[in-house]
Amino acid sequence: QVQLVESGGDLVQAGGSLRLSCAASGSSLLIAVFAWYRQAPGKQRELVAITATDGATSYANSVKGRFTISRDNNKNTVYLQMSNLKPEDTAVYSCKAVQAAGGKTYESWGQGTQVTVSS
Repeated sequence: QVQLVESGGDLVQAGGSLRLSCAASGSSLLIAVFAWYRQAPGKQRELVAITATDGATSYANSVKGRFTISRDNNKNTVYLQMSNLKPEDTAVYSCKAVQAAGGKTYESWGQGTQVTVSS
């Protein structure tokens, strides 16, 4: 299990941009998958974006063309670049890391960071 710490959440005007970061530490195992989720008040948690070790990415339809997920060369930090933010993007954004070893998979979650978009 790896420790994850998110940062970068803030209050921003509609149309603005933010860059979220998720730093992983405490494990030498390869993080096979990084993902960003979000949960708005009164709504279920939803997958926003994912990235694998080969660089493949996938996005929720609601954020395609506006958000970009990426990871650093050491595979220990994942980012979410968010542009043209909308009030509907307001949520707590959380990072998830998936590791695999010995035929088992392990999931780790960060505490989340608040993103608030005003209209």
